[in-house]
Amino acid sequence: MKLFTCSTCGQTTYFDNRVCVRCGSALGFLAEDMVLHALVPDGEGFWRIAPREGVYRFCDNAVHDVCNWLLPADSPHAFCEACRHNRIVPTTDPRGLERWRRIGAAQRHLFYSILRWKLPHPTREEDPAGGLVFDFLADEVDAGGNVLQAAMTGHEDGLISLRAAEADDEVRESVRVSMGEPYRSLLGHFRHEIGHFYWTQLVRDEATLDEARRLFGDEREDYAAALQRNYEQGPPADWPQHFISTYASCHPAEDFAECWAHFFHIVDTLETARAFGLITDPKGHEELEAEVTFDPYRAPDAGRLVEAWIPLSVAMNAIQRSMGQPDSYPFVLPPPVLEKLDFINGLVREAGNRN
Repeated sequence: MKLFTCSTCGQTTYFDNRVCVRCGSALGFLAEDMVLHALVPDGEGFWRIAPREGVYRFCDNAVHDVCNWLLPADSPHAFCEACRHNRIVPTTDPRGLERWRRIGAAQRHLFYSILRWKLPHPTREEDPAGGLVFDFLADEVDAGGNVLQAAMTGHEDGLISLRAAEADDEVRESVRVSMGEPYRSLLGHFRHEIGHFYWTQLVRDEATLDEARRLFGDEREDYAAALQRNYEQGPPADWPQHFISTYASCHPAEDFAECWAHFFHIVDTLETARAFGLITDPKGHEELEAEVTFDPYRAPDAGRLVEAWIPLSVAMNAIQRSMGQPDSYPFVLPPPVLEKLDFINGLVREAGNRN
C-alpha cells in the first residue's frame, strides 16, 4: 500500500483516512487515479479536487462511515468501485455497523490490489451468471443470541460469502485456534476467496489450464471427498515441501486460492515497505539484506518478489516476537510454491495488459 500526501498542507495520509489530522481537510480515495485526495467543498454533498476539473461525491455507504471512496458527481452508480459488488451487508445497529466497517476496510484493501493490476471484476449486472458479488452473512441465532448455525465463508460461481461475525476479533481468533491455523484475518479471507473467482476468470484457454493442472493438480478431483480425507487423515506428511499451508494440500482448487492470497499478501506488503523506505541490512548476516527498489505490482517474476520478501518477512517476524506477538508471516516458501507464485504473477500481468 502506498503512502499519500494531503495536497492542502503536505501531511502524510493513509489509505483509510477520512480527515487530515493536521489541517482537517476531508479526504477521499478516487479509483480512477488510485490517489487519496484532499477535498474542497462544492455545495452540499459535493466536492472538488484542486486543481483538477470535475465535481465528486462520496459512495453512498459513506453515510454509515463505511467507505471513503469517491465517484464523479454524474456517475450513474450510487456506490463506489468496491461497494457496488455488495448484495447482503450487515445490519446498521451499532454492532452490525462496526462489523461492516471492519469488513469494508478489508474489502477496499482487496480492491486496491485488483485495481492496481487492472484485473477484471464484472458485476452481476455485467455478467449475471458469474459476476463478482459479496454477501456478508449473519449467523443464525436464538432469542438469547446463542449461535444455532454459523454462516459460511466461501465462493461459488462468482458469489463470495463471508461470515460477518468474523469481524469480531474473539470469534475469528476462536475459529483460528479450533482449526489449528497459524493465521486468520478478514483480508486473508477476501484474498483467498477472490482466488477462486479469478481461477474461473483467468484460467480458461487450454495451454493455461494444462500448466495450472501441472502445478496445482486437477481441479476436477472430487472436492467433498478431498476435504473429508483431509479432515480425517490430515495433510500429507511431506506437505511443507510442496504447499504454502496444510489447507492448500487438501485440493488443487484450494492450493491455487491459497497461493493467490499469498501473492496478494507479498506484493502489497512489499509496496508498503517500499513506501516507507524500509531496508534490512543486518551486519554480519548479508543473506538477510534487502531493499525494495522496484514496484512490486509490476514485478517481472515471482523470483524478484521472493528475493525481497524473505528478508523482510524474517525481519517482521523477529520484530513481532520482540513485542511478544505471533509471527506476521508464519509460512515457508519451498521451490514448488515459488513456481506456483510465478504462474500467478504471469496470469495477473497478462490480464492487466489486456485491460
